[in-house]
Amino acid sequence: MTGTGAPAASLQPARPRWRETLGLLARNPTAAFATVVLILIVVVALFDETFAPQGPNEQDIPNRLAAPSWSHPFGTDDLGRDILSRIILGASVSLKVGFLAVGFAMVVGTTVGLLAGYYSRWIGDVLMRVMDMLFAFPAVLLAIAILAVRGPGAVNSALGIGIVYVPIFARVTRASVLGVREEVYVRASRSVGASDWRILTRHILPNAAPPIIVQTSISLAFAVLAEAALSFLGLGTQRPNPSWGLMLAEGRGYIDLAWWIAFFPGMAIFVTVLCFNLLGDGLRDVLDPRQRTLMAGSGR
Repeated sequence: MTGTGAPAASLQPARPRWRETLGLLARNPTAAFATVVLILIVVVALFDETFAPQGPNEQDIPNRLAAPSWSHPFGTDDLGRDILSRIILGASVSLKVGFLAVGFAMVVGTTVGLLAGYYSRWIGDVLMRVMDMLFAFPAVLLAIAILAVRGPGAVNSALGIGIVYVPIFARVTRASVLGVREEVYVRASRSVGASDWRILTRHILPNAAPPIIVQTSISLAFAVLAEAALSFLGLGTQRPNPSWGLMLAEGRGYIDLAWWIAFFPGMAIFVTVLCFNLLGDGLRDVLDPRQRTLMAGSGR
């Protein structure tokens, strides 16, 4: 029998976990700032033609190599193209490649990690040895080798980068599954005859998800950086399409004469990669049970 003096808070429903997570993330000023900046970058990338003052290849020959001004806030390049417009339009290319690559790596790597962690005998051993072979190759060299076979381009860049990051997601997922699969609720589900598919999707994956979410944010940072590197080398986005890495390559020959051609695309890459890393650090603090308890208790 419940006493009449029971606190009212005990009668209130528990707060949803996702709302609690967002609340803790919002209390982290660094992660909150990075999230706001990333949302702005994504919005600009989605509505690039709305925000771009000019077309990506619209030329103003009399004002070629013009320094930053009111008419061209980021200056113009050697063909008189507006740098600001090309950065805005290049954001969609860089983010599209990054999200496609990480999405592919997350789906394939998480599936491999789930199977390797749950079936820990020969199936898991075979799958992880394949992942180890992929992981043994230097990341950029493996992406370059894939592009050498399939040819340059944004889609092939996404595929190459995605294959590179599959082993990382597989390792992270497998480590999480190994820590979850012997929990009481998993053994209880197995004892009542639940199928492996139900156990994996309803019990193991949701509880193994936090490290995967953190890895996704961090991988997005490196995917954007890898896309810029491949485009810089001429293996990613091809001219005349705008891309941050390609703009860096075009501006390196004018670094002494027109520093703004390479500086502003470089800053776009720097800010995007930094914000993804800061968001990943914030997610790691929020999703770690020990840090989560400390943050909730301290009122952060």
